[in-house]
Amino acid sequence: MKEYKMRRGETLEERIPDMEATVEDYFGPITGTEDYKGSDLYVVGEPKNPVFQRVVVGAVEYSGKKDRLAVNFEEADPTELGPEDLESAGEAVSAKNEFLLEATGRDAKSRRDSMKRAVEDDAPDY
Repeated sequence: MKEYKMRRGETLEERIPDMEATVEDYFGPITGTEDYKGSDLYVVGEPKNPVFQRVVVGAVEYSGKKDRLAVNFEEADPTELGPEDLESAGEAVSAKNEFLLEATGRDAKSRRDSMKRAVEDDAPDY
């Protein structure tokens, strides 16, 4: 499960006021919920894109801090995809990136940079 911060001064609730409808628009009908750190996340058990096997997404609430977006994309092994499904792989990447951009206000490069900084902050100083 990956967690993403919003841009400075923005909240997840402001960016995506209706998380359930947004998740269904991008990935398909919600089939259930799953608990993660005390928050209920939406589960799409049969995503509309065949590259995704399962998608878990939602807001994780932290007391005293802004909510974060938590996502887990379970994807099919590319070697097991047929030729028709390989075309869907590009659409799957686009769907992920567009959803994360809408939710966080950050493009792929700034999300990577943010995650690198988080890892560097956790590293012990020798």
